Amino acid sequence: MKIAIVEDDINMRKSLEIAMSDYKEFKIITFKNAVDALKKLDSTFDLVITDINMPKMDGIEFVKELNGKYEVIIMTGNATLSRAIESIQLGVKDFLLKPFDVDTLVAAIKREDKIQKAQKRVPKKKSDASGFLGSSSALRKVLNIADKACKTDASILLLGQSGVGKEVFADYIHKNSPRAKKPFVAINMAAIPENLIESELFGFEKGAFTDATEAKAGQFELAQGGTLFLDEIAEMPYSLQAKLLRALQEKEVRRLGSSKSIKIDIRVVSATNANLEQKIKDGEFREDLYYRLNTIPLNIPPLSQRKDEILEIADAMIEVNCKKYSFKAKRLSEDAKKQLLSYAWPGNIRELLSVIERAVILSESDIIKTDELFLQNKIQ
Repeated sequence: MKIAIVEDDINMRKSLEIAMSDYKEFKIITFKNAVDALKKLDSTFDLVITDINMPKMDGIEFVKELNGKYEVIIMTGNATLSRAIESIQLGVKDFLLKPFDVDTLVAAIKREDKIQKAQKRVPKKKSDASGFLGSSSALRKVLNIADKACKTDASILLLGQSGVGKEVFADYIHKNSPRAKKPFVAINMAAIPENLIESELFGFEKGAFTDATEAKAGQFELAQGGTLFLDEIAEMPYSLQAKLLRALQEKEVRRLGSSKSIKIDIRVVSATNANLEQKIKDGEFREDLYYRLNTIPLNIPPLSQRKDEILEIADAMIEVNCKKYSFKAKRLSEDAKKQLLSYAWPGNIRELLSVIERAVILSESDIIKTDELFLQNKIQ
């Protein structure tokens, strides 16, 4: 297992190098800061272990810059609850408080190694070149529009019910755009407290407010050169919509507490399951921002209109979950297939994935029956 350790304290860095040299199954490469690490990290690394408080770029910004390419363990000597929560939201696998003994670190690494080996045994999802699990005429129509939009920098507004896969579409657009090699940064407006959205988007300088003990780049800066995905855009407070509009028009942002503007070069994709036109009428969403975001609207149909995908997705996820839980191969009974096709799917693809995982776990034999789907209600 090849591991990158990013630690600015030379004594700590050398101590870890010496301690980890006893473990021949690990190849350790150390870096004195995140900027240096970003220059050298490649596909041969399996794990990144990083401090939080570092010069040039702190550990949280570093994790965002990695954008999910590597599994991460964070170590720090002065963690706050907010930083710990932020790191977990970013998908960090473990959070070690200094001082810790090397056995604690090795145990965390071995846990991650075990997980990665198990994941390698799980077959890749059956998907076409687009990355989607299923295929239907309704999906192909939307992808046809997306393929045309991908090649431009036009703002795209993804519309559709909850669970239809809007973030999957946003990721597809990014990966098939000229910005594919740059960051894809996703932020969910509904998941961030209203009083934190501005600082999360635009960043802040040290001393900008009481808890601003160090400067922090916002999501716009972290997405530089790439794509910024604004999920649940309808939940953005009205008071901040003008500032977002200005950032998009002027192509620059200003951190809280700063007098200087920072030029940005990003592509914006936003998404909502709300009726924005009604929100405009109700005075809850700015019309000028709506038109700025809605250059190309992409209406993603619900799963009930993409029935050709249901069994394809179900079969693929049965296989994945059987491997995941070390079960023997399972399959759907004919009646179970009929029930899946007749169900209304109010939760769309997200609900289907949950139903299949539950059925794999609870089914008594290698044939998944209708009563093991628990879909008695909401039949079309």
